[in-house]
Amino acid sequence: MNRPLLVDTCAALWIVADELSDAGTRALADVWASGLSVFVSPITAWEIGVLARKGRFRSQYSPQRWFEQLMRVPGFALGEMTPKVLMESSLLPEFKCGDPADRIIAATAREYGFTVLTRDRSLLDYAGQGYLSALEC
Repeated sequence: MNRPLLVDTCAALWIVADELSDAGTRALADVWASGLSVFVSPITAWEIGVLARKGRFRSQYSPQRWFEQLMRVPGFALGEMTPKVLMESSLLPEFKCGDPADRIIAATAREYGFTVLTRDRSLLDYAGQGYLSALEC
């Protein structure tokens, strides 16, 4: 692994619940062994809030506490969500997905050269088209 990782919200949920796949766990270990960082987008906090509002957030923690737990994982850092990333998220070439969080994650990864750790089919397909680096977890 020669790029920092950006975990999408699903991967973040599995990390906090200690349910990340073996492939995902290996990817994290490889990045840390290389001295690289693992980033979380601020949009993940928003997505967790949306899931909680819809009654689809399952955790022993409140959404706020859950995000605090995620950010306490050693080697994790909060990524930047700059105006440039937000603008680029609306201008992604050939990305058909309308989910704003997926678009922001894709734009963040492209802007900073991150590899996205995900099981999200739209992000994996976009990577398959060569627009993004992604690893399936």
